[in-house]
Amino acid sequence: MDDPELVYKIALSMVPGIGSITARKLINTTGSARNVFQEKKNMLLRIPGVGELTAGKISTGGLLQQAEEEILYIRKNNIRPLYFKDRDYPNRLNQCPDGPIMVYMKGKADFNNGKFLSIVGTRTPTSYGIDMTSKIVSSLAEKGHHLVIVSGLAYGIDVCAHKEALKHGFQTIAVLGHGLRYLYPSSHYSVARKIEGQGALLTDFPSYEKPERNNFIKRNRIIAGLSDATLIIESGIKGGALITADIANSYNRDVFAVPGKVGDPFSSGPNQLIKRHHASLVENSEDIEYLAVWDRKEKNMAVQTELFRDLSEEERMLINILSLEEKLEVDLLCIRTGMPVGQVSALLLSLEFAGYVKSLPGNLYKIRKL
Repeated sequence: MDDPELVYKIALSMVPGIGSITARKLINTTGSARNVFQEKKNMLLRIPGVGELTAGKISTGGLLQQAEEEILYIRKNNIRPLYFKDRDYPNRLNQCPDGPIMVYMKGKADFNNGKFLSIVGTRTPTSYGIDMTSKIVSSLAEKGHHLVIVSGLAYGIDVCAHKEALKHGFQTIAVLGHGLRYLYPSSHYSVARKIEGQGALLTDFPSYEKPERNNFIKRNRIIAGLSDATLIIESGIKGGALITADIANSYNRDVFAVPGKVGDPFSSGPNQLIKRHHASLVENSEDIEYLAVWDRKEKNMAVQTELFRDLSEEERMLINILSLEEKLEVDLLCIRTGMPVGQVSALLLSLEFAGYVKSLPGNLYKIRKL
């Protein structure tokens, strides 16, 4: 954590009322998080999405002191901050337009290796929901998949998914709706400690952020964005699991749902997703394997890892983003990477000369077929 820029990176993520997209615009425009805080207020006001209040909070310097205190806390408590340009930052979050610029992890998970499946559902599951969670995870384990189970450590389906992952030797990620100074629910303390040893606790909230209702809604985007696919097992029509499914669909990720009995309140959510074609119906692990086409994706990832070994960190970031899209505009690549347009254009030109990417009309780029 000997990063002289870290205090600026954390401080920028703490600016009240600023979203990830605006934060990335600030970095993209000024060149770095440090430059954002050294920029004059009148220049900040020229950046789209930055108003008088936001510019004033950036210019006062109070956030830098707050960030210094955060650094002391995370160093003392073995918490690792990951900036969106860091090598170990979750690549899948960088593929989301609103991916956070900073996340905090406690544990030893590798966010960029393996298949990531989020499993979410009601806090008050039936025996059917618990049984389906257990059967699907255990069956995937028997088939030898290198799988990472993502969930929210909540009561019900979430903690059941974590426990099944731990039981079968999978890494598991618990995405929290609060800072790492807290743990909610506290009754899941022992499970959380096991997750640290076989995965990670992850949050985009600074350590002092308390468990509050709105935070748990916000964290759903991290669960969806971190995963290749999201599986819904029992949820009401207005359950948080359906919010996660909607977000996953907006990220163009796979969404699966286990159907339930007609008229059962905890089956109404998954049944509605399936009925409206917002999720694919799955009854077992074989359905997930078929729909997710994991074998093909794994082979492509293995080939890409070998081919792209000699590229710079910035070049690999562009490759990772482009590899999951048919094509992307340069402006969108700038937003997702946080790099200025001149740097992105130069990197794309280098990658094109090397035969990794292909330019298209309309300032678009795509990966060349391997």
